This record gives sequence, C-alpha cells and structure tokens, in this order.
Amino acid sequence: MIRTALAVTVALLSTAAVSAADLIIPTTPEPIYEAAGFSWEGLYVGARAGGQWFPAAGYGVLGGVVGFNYLPTDNLLLGAEVTGDYTWNDTFQGGEFFLNARGGVVVSDVALIYALAGAGFYANNGNAVGLYQLGAGVEFAVTDAISLRGELAGQGSYVDDGRFFDAYKATAGVAYHF
Repeated sequence: MIRTALAVTVALLSTAAVSAADLIIPTTPEPIYEAAGFSWEGLYVGARAGGQWFPAAGYGVLGGVVGFNYLPTDNLLLGAEVTGDYTWNDTFQGGEFFLNARGGVVVSDVALIYALAGAGFYANNGNAVGLYQLGAGVEFAVTDAISLRGELAGQGSYVDDGRFFDAYKATAGVAYHF
C-alpha cells in the first residue's frame, strides 16, 4: 500500500512538473520599429552649381547655401536661407550674396515644392550693386539626411532700368539636413 501511494505521488508530481513547463503566458508583442523618415525641419547646409543669363552674357555659378526650415503644420514649410555664389564668364567674375525667405508645401515625405524671395548684392572689384530675386524650386530627399534640389530665380537690381528682371539663374544642388 505504501508503495502504491508512493508511486501515485511520484506520478502526480512528475505530471505537474512536466505540465508546468507548458503553461502559456500571454505576452505583449514588441512594437514594430518604423524609421522616422526624412525631416524637412531644422538646419541644413549645401552646395550648388548652375548658370546665370543676362540679355548680353551668360555666367557660370558655383556656391553654397545655409538655411533653417520650420513646419508650422504637417505640410506647410517656412524657412530662411543665406546663399553665396561665385559667378564668372570670359570677361567678369564676382560674388552674389542673398538672404532669402522660403515658403513651400511638403508634397510627400520625400518631396518639397517651394517659392523664394530674397534681397542681396553683387560684388565685383570693390563695387556692389543691390539685388532682389524671386524664384521657385523643388527638393527631393534621397536619404534620411541628404536632399537634392533644383531652383530657378529671376533677379533684378534696384536701379530703375525699365525691366523687372535683369537676369535669370538656374541651379542644382545637394543639401545635408541636421
């Protein structure tokens, strides 16, 4: 009798130990990580190249840009930037510097369309001429910190010569967003 009771006790304890390993404990699944994607907001720096055309001459353009963007809503972008360009042709060379205001629409996570307006000056051999510009551009994110951009702007001087724009500038560039 004692042997039978002992055998039943060992069998019950063995079954309890084995079934304890099979207990199903509900767990909360780990959240799936999604990359934040490209952020248009914040500081950026970049380089650009292109051309500038006057009625009588064309120039090469090589320069840089530093700016800051702010997104008051998900799709509306407001920003300010400073551009500096070295311009040259066979006869003249000089520098153009602008302070621009930008306003745009974030079309998707990777595309931005914007307009710009700016004031600045052209400097050559110690002479400076005040300028303004109006333009538009498009910018595409290619990584989570780098974008490619293209821009077209009309430029005029504050001297009344009967024309609103004296020149047109087209540039393409790359920017790093911090």
